[in-house]
Amino acid sequence: MQMRYCGSHEIFKLPTNLYNFPATRKVVDVIQVIKDDSTNSKVKRALLGAKKKERIKLPSYKNACVGEMYHISQFLKHPTGVEAMLNVNALESYVLIDTNTYRCKLPPIQLLNFEVAPVLDLEVTPASECCIVELLSCKFEGSEIVENQNQYFSATMKNFISWNITGSESFLEVDVKLNITLEIYNRPFTLLPVSTIERPGNLVLQALLDRFVPLLLQQLLQDYDAWITQQRRNLP
Repeated sequence: MQMRYCGSHEIFKLPTNLYNFPATRKVVDVIQVIKDDSTNSKVKRALLGAKKKERIKLPSYKNACVGEMYHISQFLKHPTGVEAMLNVNALESYVLIDTNTYRCKLPPIQLLNFEVAPVLDLEVTPASECCIVELLSCKFEGSEIVENQNQYFSATMKNFISWNITGSESFLEVDVKLNITLEIYNRPFTLLPVSTIERPGNLVLQALLDRFVPLLLQQLLQDYDAWITQQRRNLP
C-alpha cells in the first residue's frame, strides 16, 4: 500500500496485483476508530482500522475410495493449504521461522520516492473447525530512511477462516480485522487534526479488504480444487 501527501489533499494508491481476479463490490461496514485520549503524551497517533467478512459456497468432493467426503479442513491442514492461505504466489519469498510461523517478504513497492519491501511474520493455526492467520509483525526493508520508519508504525491483523453447513450446503467464511497505528511526528501532519489522516486512511484500508477478501476466497477454492485433483490422482 502506498500513501502520498500532496498539498492539502491525501492521495492513496492500492497495489493492483494482490490476485489476478476482477475486483468485486460489496456493502461495507462502518469502522469505528477509538481515539487515543491520553493527555500525558505529546505524541500524536493515528489509529486506523477495517474489517471484512464474506463467505462462499463450498463444492462437494467425494473420496470414492473410502466413500467419504474430502473436507476443507483436510486441505487447510495440508502444506498446500497453508501455502494457499499465505498466498505464496504473490510473495517474493517465505520461510518457516517457528512452529506454524512464516516470514513472508512481499515484492518491493514504490512509496513516495523510495523502494520498500514489506516483511510480514504470519502465524497459521489450523484447527478442526477453523483456521486462524495472524499477523505478528510488519516491517519495511529498504534504505536506512525507510527502515527508520519502522519505529513509527505498527500493525495487527487476524484472518479467521471457518466453515459451516446451512441446510444441505457447506460454506467457507473469511472474517478479517486489520488495525494500523501511525505515529505523527513531522510537519505538516503534526499541525493537523488526527482525523485528517484517520478518515482517508480508514477508507484506504477498507477498500483494500473489500478487494482482498473476495479474491482470497476465490483463490482458496481454486487451490482446494487443484489439491482434490492431485489427491485423486494419487489413489491406488
